[in-house]
Amino acid sequence: MTVKQLRAFLAVAQTLNFAQAGERLFLSQSALSLTIKGLEDDLGGRLFSRTTRQVRLTPEGEALLPLARRLLVEWDNTEDELRQRFTLQRGRVVLAAMPSFAGNLLPPLLGEFRARHPGINVTINDVINEQVIDLVREGHVELGITFEPTADCGLAFTPLYRDRFVAVVPGGSLLAQLEALSWRQLLEQPFIALQRPSALRLMLEQQLRQLGLTLPVAFESHQLATIGRMVGCGLGVSVVPALCIKQMHELGAHCVRLQEPVMERSVGMVTRADHELSVAAQALYDILLNSPMPAP
Repeated sequence: MTVKQLRAFLAVAQTLNFAQAGERLFLSQSALSLTIKGLEDDLGGRLFSRTTRQVRLTPEGEALLPLARRLLVEWDNTEDELRQRFTLQRGRVVLAAMPSFAGNLLPPLLGEFRARHPGINVTINDVINEQVIDLVREGHVELGITFEPTADCGLAFTPLYRDRFVAVVPGGSLLAQLEALSWRQLLEQPFIALQRPSALRLMLEQQLRQLGLTLPVAFESHQLATIGRMVGCGLGVSVVPALCIKQMHELGAHCVRLQEPVMERSVGMVTRADHELSVAAQALYDILLNSPMPAP
């Protein structure tokens, strides 16, 4: 059965008059009769009993009538929902973002997205860098925001900005009075590190190894907020993306520029290279791509 055939059947069943049903469907009476005959041929029997005086439903036609009504309602609802999705009147976007971005830059960008597309629901997975990549690669989310992944990850990466890493020191310490710190100065203090397999932790260890330095790890945590609070309580020092400076200050810690060497890394969006974004996800992608981002 086709939708055209069902609409023709329903029009005739409601009017019990081929001429009136044809007018309703903007079909000639002969075209409508051919459509009904095609439906009857496909199903294997008559749906209408026709004489020169009247048209009546056969028992099989009576059985089809409520089913046809339900099928056409479901079809119209499906058609309407898809139109609304294509026109961004409704829909859903699921994305993943590393906590430093999710907790700082993302909320105002989502506010802009919501103002433009109030009918779109957004679900955010704020997870560590590696999980962002896994969620995108496995198709659980359409869009991820993370540090630039390695070339062999199989994902497409669109850079948004470069983030510079800064030292996090206790607010009342002598280190907080300095304008800049070298790595050697910083690593004289107990270090509070992100737990492995954090990309930030691995990157720091790799770059420090080239300088002949190691992290004097005293404490470890999965969450940057916990690290900021621990530094604020005087338990040690740490390193975070500059994006987190405001958050660290709110937690009682202080951020100082790091040099010798300066460490930067691109932050951007990852998507599956072989996957076309939904209309809603593409709209969010465009807002992220075209919004001003912080300078390193």
